[in-house]
Order: sequence, then C-alpha cells, then structure tokens
Amino acid sequence: MISLDFQESDNAVVADKLSVLAGTYRPVMSDASLDPASEVSVLDQYGNLTKVKAAVEIPLTLKVGGQEIVTLMTLGTVPEKLVLGYLRNQRLVDTLEDIISIEVNWAAEVAHVALARGASVEELQKDTRHRIVTTGCGQGTIYSCSLDKLYEHRLPEVEVFQSQIYAALKQVASFNPVYRQTGSVHGCALFVDGQIYNFVEDVGRHNAMDAIAGEMWLNPVHGVDILFYTTGRLTSEIVMK
Repeated sequence: MISLDFQESDNAVVADKLSVLAGTYRPVMSDASLDPASEVSVLDQYGNLTKVKAAVEIPLTLKVGGQEIVTLMTLGTVPEKLVLGYLRNQRLVDTLEDIISIEVNWAAEVAHVALARGASVEELQKDTRHRIVTTGCGQGTIYSCSLDKLYEHRLPEVEVFQSQIYAALKQVASFNPVYRQTGSVHGCALFVDGQIYNFVEDVGRHNAMDAIAGEMWLNPVHGVDILFYTTGRLTSEIVMK
C-alpha cells in the first residue's frame, strides 16, 4: 500500500473530509506484509537464461472463528486489510467491533479472525451456504446474504467531471510500482480532494478493492464525495463492492 504525504494545509482538509476519529476502535492485527515481486530465472525470446521480476501469487485461506470461509489468491502486501475489506464487502461481519483480532500466518497460508463474544459464527455459517458465481476474472463469488443487504442502501446522485477523471489518471501513472516491475497485476486507488489517499495493487482488482475497503473501515473513511479508480472492467461484483 502506498499513501501520499500531504502538505500541512492539505492535512486539515483531508482529516475533516475523512472524518478520522481519535480513539477509533481497531482490532489487534499482525503485520505480515510480503514483498509482491520476486526475482526468477527465465529463458528469453532468444533462449538466453536471464533474471526478471515476477509477481508472486499466494493462497490465503480466511478462517473466522475457526470456520473456513474462502481462499483468496493475493500478492500479500496488505493481507490484514484485505481480510477486513473482504468481510466488510461481503457483509459477513456487521461492525468492526465484532472483530477482536486478525492473525496472518504465511507458513500455514491462513488468516485467523477472532470474533467478539456475541458475534455469531452459526449465523455466519448459515449465510455463506448460498454462493453466486459471477463473471469477475472468470469466476468471482458473492454470497447471497451480501446481495440481499445491498437492497437496504440507496445511493445519492453525484456529479463527476471529465477534468476530475483526467487528473486522476495522470496521478495513477506515477503509482503502480509492482506493475512497472512485473506487469500482470491490477491496481485500485481512492481519491480524496483530488489526491490519491490510498493505492493498492494485487493479482485481481477484487482483492485490491477489498484492501482499500479494509483501510476505509479502519480509519474510518466514508464513501461520500470521493473517487474510486480501478483497472479492468466493471463487473457486477466490483460495482457491488
């Protein structure tokens, strides 16, 4: 994850815009970030052995209260926030306070999520029985309980100007370090007051988007009057997220 360093005058505006609250609850989280690019030996187009940087895709199985939920293929740069955003976007956990801790163990390729007393694992198990296969990256998945809860929300009308889109695209070009090294990855960004607040790259834009959602849940950052950028097409589950 990459964040911009704002000037002092910008900090006050951004802090007000994001409603960053002092003393906001945060679950206990490991810091298990991985280097997303590794050097590998390959044969080039002339048959010569050479070394290049390649994106490393690793499985991370999410377990909530000991119950296996899903396995995510990821670069592993911000795994704890990826887990938070996945739980948030799938509406599998109602509030951040329901989560006591997130512990990522790469040796076992597992992320353990401990829930607070009263957060029902049984209800979670019932909700995840029905899965909908979407068109995202060949075979995305969304739970029916997530889809049902979307109908509870109504979005306000917003105006996005062409100049804002061009300015956003210009900034994105200077981020995506993993893509510049290796190619083959997606990137997502969150813009606040025309500036990149958060940028995440991952194997799929679904994971990058979930990681940004995890960051938004922790701070908290409210999804009002901000811009979200993603590479790739807008399939149904990306819009839902």
